[in-house]
Amino acid sequence: MRCTRETAFTMTQRQSIGTRVNRRSIQIATAVCLLLAPSAGSAYGQVTKPQTLLPVQQATTDEGNGLIMVQQSDLLRKQIADNWLSYNGDYTGSRHSSLTQTTPANVGRLAAQWVFHPRVVSPLEVTPVVVAGVMFITSANDAYAIDAKTGKVLWHHTRAISQGLVDDPGQHHNRGVAILGTRLYMETDNAHLLCLDARSGHLIWEVPYATGNRNYGATSAPLIVKDKVIVGISGGDAGVRGFLAAFDAETGEERWRFWTIPGPGEKGNESWPGDRYLHGGGTTWLPGTYDPQLNTLYWGTGNPAPDYDGSVRPGDDLYTSCLLALDPDRGTLKWYFQFSPHDLYDFDAVETPVIVDATFKGQPRKLIVTANRNGFLYILDRTNGKFLFAKSFMGSQNWAKGVDENGRPIPAGLIPNEKGVRVCPANGGATNWYSPTYDPRTHTFYFRSYEACATLQSRPMPFEEGNSYYATGMRAVDETGKAYINAFNLDTLDFSWRELQIGRNKGWGGLMSTATGLIGYGDDAANFVILDSHTGQPLWHFHVGQLIHASPMSYAINGKQYFAISAGSDVFSFALP
Repeated sequence: MRCTRETAFTMTQRQSIGTRVNRRSIQIATAVCLLLAPSAGSAYGQVTKPQTLLPVQQATTDEGNGLIMVQQSDLLRKQIADNWLSYNGDYTGSRHSSLTQTTPANVGRLAAQWVFHPRVVSPLEVTPVVVAGVMFITSANDAYAIDAKTGKVLWHHTRAISQGLVDDPGQHHNRGVAILGTRLYMETDNAHLLCLDARSGHLIWEVPYATGNRNYGATSAPLIVKDKVIVGISGGDAGVRGFLAAFDAETGEERWRFWTIPGPGEKGNESWPGDRYLHGGGTTWLPGTYDPQLNTLYWGTGNPAPDYDGSVRPGDDLYTSCLLALDPDRGTLKWYFQFSPHDLYDFDAVETPVIVDATFKGQPRKLIVTANRNGFLYILDRTNGKFLFAKSFMGSQNWAKGVDENGRPIPAGLIPNEKGVRVCPANGGATNWYSPTYDPRTHTFYFRSYEACATLQSRPMPFEEGNSYYATGMRAVDETGKAYINAFNLDTLDFSWRELQIGRNKGWGGLMSTATGLIGYGDDAANFVILDSHTGQPLWHFHVGQLIHASPMSYAINGKQYFAISAGSDVFSFALP
């Protein structure tokens, strides 16, 4: 028997996602393949291999419909259907499901199917990934494979949390996994990339990818592009130097690295005197999107560091608070767009850049649409980064007087100092990392926003490993802040509706949409809500009892549609009876 690196099957050929096969023959062939599989090398030395070579617990549903094999053709599909294959579901970032079983007419009959409680150390921020009826989730450094129909655990890969981390990595957030072939990839809190066998949870290899500053960490989900695993980094508020890196999905070898803070002799380094570039922030802590036709990777970057003291980083502070367009084969920059040059207010630009093909002002265009933390919604030409449109979506926004013809903000001159200055939106942003969604049928972009102000302070602060690098930061948040779900129409270039949220206004729940005109999200009163995408009218809700810090997704098993969302310390799954 010949074993490929994906797997081999006795008396069967390789199958595509969702094929029914004999469970026992898969288990036997998989176990044999693990015994015979060749080892792989790593750019960082010998990789870590499974400690034992026991027969694999095959990840299957009760019906045996669980062949794990994600091919490039699956990742390139333009519609999300039975399988949700990545953090955003597909390369566009639209989070739009083509499933049609659940409609406005029957959504009121949705009911909880199961609840899963992983070992957890902080509120879950993971979006589940589902392949052939198997759900994959992460909690801190742990990974789980779950029967997506019943919630039964199929395998659990456990790893201790790292001690001594700072800011978000120190809270051990993890937003999920990526899959290619039969391999699953995840980032750990201390910025290691793990490659696991998706059928068993066995560790295949491990690569540490951030060294030289112990404030580095990771909180994102990886993104697969061709034969590479793209990973980001966290720790910008703790004074690290941001980057994106690509690793060979087979061997774990590093293929390229793009530094978001230019080094000596590079364009933009003038903003980083001396060794300031080593602590400039600009981290890449949320997955980007990818256009296969243009072969371009789009990824947002975080704020500069120190957050509120701009005196030590003169100029625009490239490439912080930017959208980067990169060649995924070489990691070279094609273009960039900076939303908040010389950011003084912690306005990250990691919000999902959604790929949209639509008519814009009467002309077919390839667009990027994103709602930015600074309070403006942007439309760019994704072929070249040209600015096309911006609109403020926060009524009390005061940090900028508007944007010029090139999309550059016109600052209002609010500079944080020791006394403090009132800035709107607050440093948490008018929106944040919670996911937007786009419905191509109605040409509508949906996103969550939060309208609040804060008093921002600043004073000189030295960089120290093991500590944050905010330069003091926020003194007070306006307690009258309000949250909205917004529907922005690309035909009218205006809002169709805005739905005011109830509750504590402290939720961080993202959105998803369906082909039947539904929007799913977590509200601020601990509910999973589904509303009508045409009107914003709530149609159904389920009280999960915990604040939601994650974005929902949808999948199907044997024609039955499910919705899943992480809430607090649990993952919930819902379906029609």
